Amino acid sequence: MSISISSGFDGGNIRVLSITDSADGGVRAELEIVTDHQSDFYQWFHFRVANAAGRDVELAIVNCAGAAYPDGWKNYRARVSEDRENWFLADTGYADGTLTIRIAPDSNVAWVAYFAPYSMERHHDLIAWAATQPGVAHRELGLTLDGQPLDLLTIGDGPKQVWLYARQHPGETMAQWWMEGALERLCDEEDAVARLLRQKATIHVVPNMNPDGSRRGHLRTNAAGVNLNREWHDPTPERSPEVLLVRKAMDATGVDFAMDVHGDEAIPAVFLAGFEGIPSLTEKQARLYARYRDTLAARTPDFQTRLGYPTTPAGKANLSMSTNQLAERFGAVAMTLEMPFKDNDDLPDADYGWSPARSIQLAKDCLAVLAEMIDEI
Repeated sequence: MSISISSGFDGGNIRVLSITDSADGGVRAELEIVTDHQSDFYQWFHFRVANAAGRDVELAIVNCAGAAYPDGWKNYRARVSEDRENWFLADTGYADGTLTIRIAPDSNVAWVAYFAPYSMERHHDLIAWAATQPGVAHRELGLTLDGQPLDLLTIGDGPKQVWLYARQHPGETMAQWWMEGALERLCDEEDAVARLLRQKATIHVVPNMNPDGSRRGHLRTNAAGVNLNREWHDPTPERSPEVLLVRKAMDATGVDFAMDVHGDEAIPAVFLAGFEGIPSLTEKQARLYARYRDTLAARTPDFQTRLGYPTTPAGKANLSMSTNQLAERFGAVAMTLEMPFKDNDDLPDADYGWSPARSIQLAKDCLAVLAEMIDEI
């Protein structure tokens, strides 16, 4: 029986070009990643391999040269799971535009993905759990273009207005694993950091800014093929209702601190990007951003300050991006947190690479740093 490869499920993405059995019992499949709807972006893949127990399976994704971030394939390793809970690094190589993944599953079904997936079903489980915790208020901000709910969780009743939001780019699933960690800590009534933050701040959490792209298996865009992190200057109901709904909620509360959580395809490290180029940059904003960045680097060796994006020159910030828009609009201390699809080169893990567990722990460390400086923000 030949293997079967499918992606017709929540967050799935692959196109099968051919499957060829070899005389020695192995099998080779040639595959393509499908572009985001109404967009040229692609890089996220997530598919199921069945009828493969005990076989050497070679999975060749042949259109990787044209992906959104081809530099992301160098030294990258795919994730594979047979239980959909534990995602291990797979034997992976990249050459001549083809990403080749080799697996030899013990069970008759295995899943392969660009990073450990975070399904919309898991998102709903997270919302259901968090919304029933003491002191947590849930609000549905509205519906997406595909008719999915956009969820907001509010925790605490302090004067500082903190906004945490993730997964504007749906293929960056580590961002929602981070959100799971943040909510775990914030909802723990015995946790001193959570108790302090809930007393000093009102914390608004949007665990998934892009439900449509998440369910469709997109890398970077929503149902209209729009990159939400280029819509914050002028969101519309037709193109970017997700941003419009969240920004209206932010306008109602104000924003003192904001963190936009992402993943980066190419850089094998965790890092922050700031708002140095905004027109109205103040000394206080710059000082508090630098303090947060440097304190996080001292707190966890999973975070570093050597690698990252170039600093934008003064007055040249792109205000369509959320971090810049919120820093300019509200005078907020805003930042973009980036985690790797590759492993973290400073602290590599030969089995899991950068993982859901490390994303979860990083969130808890980020909250601890915020607690240390909440009075000054």
